[in-house]
Amino acid sequence: MMKIDLHVHTNWGSSDSGLSPRDLVLQAKKVGLDAVCVTEHGTVWDKYQLTRFAAEYDLVIIPGMEVATDLGHITCFGLEGYLSGIHRAETLRRVITNVDGLMIAAHPFRRMFDNQKVNGWAKLYSLEEAVKMPIFSLVDELEVVNGANNARENLFALSVAQKLGKNGVGGSDAHSTNGLGAGGIVLERWVTTVEEFIEEVKAGRYYPCGSFLRGETVPFSDETFEDLQVHGGA
Repeated sequence: MMKIDLHVHTNWGSSDSGLSPRDLVLQAKKVGLDAVCVTEHGTVWDKYQLTRFAAEYDLVIIPGMEVATDLGHITCFGLEGYLSGIHRAETLRRVITNVDGLMIAAHPFRRMFDNQKVNGWAKLYSLEEAVKMPIFSLVDELEVVNGANNARENLFALSVAQKLGKNGVGGSDAHSTNGLGAGGIVLERWVTTVEEFIEEVKAGRYYPCGSFLRGETVPFSDETFEDLQVHGGA
């Protein structure tokens, strides 16, 4: 079993993050993580720099990147850097397919249930409408546990993932030590490289988890939230 936070930003590559790589490692170990996926905005850690850093601190670090696309934010794995045109989700899909990589829809329903006049969403989506959103035909997975989302947003994402026949993944979306480990996955097998990580996720040998900070590894689909209605418009 391996506990991984799939969505973390540091000040090495994300201008909005105050989290240093050293503090990332120390906090990850403190909360019991076995690995972290560093998904900087629009860039990927240099592989030689990553190898030296991971060896120094004895923590598995999986390099990734969060890309702002025309269909929403997507975390991707398998790229060595930003490429022209990948701000279009269909182009990103082609690029990721060519490198046998992985694409994950990040926080897909963040703020959907907030005030519709100010949050950028035109409407509340029903489950049946949400599963038909174009982004889900392109990505391999979607975040169902995001540490910066509220429970209703995460549970609606879980409902969509289940309707699509996907496991769903988790990540804290941490930009500081606060909340690191608030979301993640539990892998059945141990991995040490991005290639092994991609293989295990694509094989579905994992489950999403939102209970690491409580010292538990309960599957997110088994957690209960009383009096919470998760379908759009409810």
